[in-house]
Amino acid sequence: MRLYNSQSRHAQELAPRDHQVSIYVCGITPYDTTHLGHAFTYATFDILIRYLEWQKLDVRYTQNVTDIDDDVLRKAKEVGKSWEALGDEWTVHFIDDMRALNIRPPDFYPRATEVIPEIIATTRQLVERGVAYASNGNVYFVVDAFPGFGQLSHLPRAEMLPVANERGNHPDDPHKRDPLDFVLWQAKAEGEPAWPSPWGEGRPGWHIECTTMAQKFLGPTIDIHGGGADLIFPHHECEIAQSVCASGSFPFARHWMHIAMVRMDGVKMSKSLGNLVMVSDLLKEYSADAVRLYLASNQYRRAWEYDTAQLLAAARTAERWQAAAVGAPDAASVAEADVTQRFRQAMDDDLNTPQAIAALNELAQGILDGKYAAGDKPTAQATLRELASVLGLRLGAGIEPRVTSGWNAHRRKFAV
Repeated sequence: MRLYNSQSRHAQELAPRDHQVSIYVCGITPYDTTHLGHAFTYATFDILIRYLEWQKLDVRYTQNVTDIDDDVLRKAKEVGKSWEALGDEWTVHFIDDMRALNIRPPDFYPRATEVIPEIIATTRQLVERGVAYASNGNVYFVVDAFPGFGQLSHLPRAEMLPVANERGNHPDDPHKRDPLDFVLWQAKAEGEPAWPSPWGEGRPGWHIECTTMAQKFLGPTIDIHGGGADLIFPHHECEIAQSVCASGSFPFARHWMHIAMVRMDGVKMSKSLGNLVMVSDLLKEYSADAVRLYLASNQYRRAWEYDTAQLLAAARTAERWQAAAVGAPDAASVAEADVTQRFRQAMDDDLNTPQAIAALNELAQGILDGKYAAGDKPTAQATLRELASVLGLRLGAGIEPRVTSGWNAHRRKFAV
């Protein structure tokens, strides 16, 4: 399988070690509802993991919850709730949406606040190695201490600063040595939660949270690190710098996989803009299979526009597949060879789900048109159900028990 690597900017062979693949995907900041852009990201990684497991690989998957963050604190103040209650509430909503979409849960689902001691230890390590410094209760990473800074985004320094400033950087912070230096630990502010540390009470910066969780649950080098394309800079760029400096291991991630943005009326769908299509609203009108098929009909690296007509077309396709698969067993003992080969070729080509769907469309249509003899039809139907399941579709069979039990186990952590 070849996957496009955002860092090298070309497709690279995925080379599992001992038939194992480790994956870390940046999770939600729980201060608002789950929209179609979230669903596209997590459904894409769900398909990737299903495909790798279908190939008999052992996948270890971590997805985090950024439960302590400026946006969470701001929103909690606006609505008059504690930040903990707000975070738990929206995380539970997210889990319920993922479960309804038949998206499998990660193996590890940590909250940032669960790893505060490890975050402090990682920050201390960076200070001791001379690549971070304390100032006025804050701790900053020295960007110039990492010569490879910029290797992921490929941005020149002149372009980094305005982008960073749009995404939480504080260039005028008088305690910084360099406007691009980023916060690892920030001193306590009035009315905000704080934890004791060697530099005084405070809370972690955004980037150090993911570094710590990735390395705690998956080790110093991971096979695939993913997230939305809007996280490339500064978040993932900063992760690389601090992770390599903290662990001494290179690379931090062998593949960087970024999911394109979903647009509405030509503008990126986002919480801050409020131009959202909610997953929960879609599921009131369409089946989970229809939504999953609609998402998978878009190549993950290309931004796309929300289109109701295309969603309706996906719903009709899902119904046609379900009709074709009626009476099929849950798995094929002998797969329909040509379709399976085409499906595999598409998925091996940078997770080309639109081409994989095209192969299954032909199979479903062939079944409905009576192309297969009576003795061959059950095999064709079983192949359709098996390969559709790799795309996350159940074709009317309901949510997978693994999805329900796995998300339920994670859900119990959140006090809602």
